[in-house]
Amino acid sequence: MWQRRLDWAATVFVGVFGVLWIGVVTFAAFDASMWSRIGQALFGAFLVGWSLHKAGLLLRRTLSKVTAWHRGIGA
Repeated sequence: MWQRRLDWAATVFVGVFGVLWIGVVTFAAFDASMWSRIGQALFGAFLVGWSLHKAGLLLRRTLSKVTAWHRGIGA
């Protein structure tokens, strides 16, 4: 139970960090070259994408356990 909560917390943390990373690169890094900003924005997009992928996996795992419990199979 704790591991599931920690998985969700880590996933949310990485997603929020990715969004903040993109915001900082876009609005605060004026001195950086264009290619550096593009690379950093891609890294932020990768973090957000990873967190969305992980959230989908966590939801699928959670919903499969709920469905199994509901059908009386046991998880």
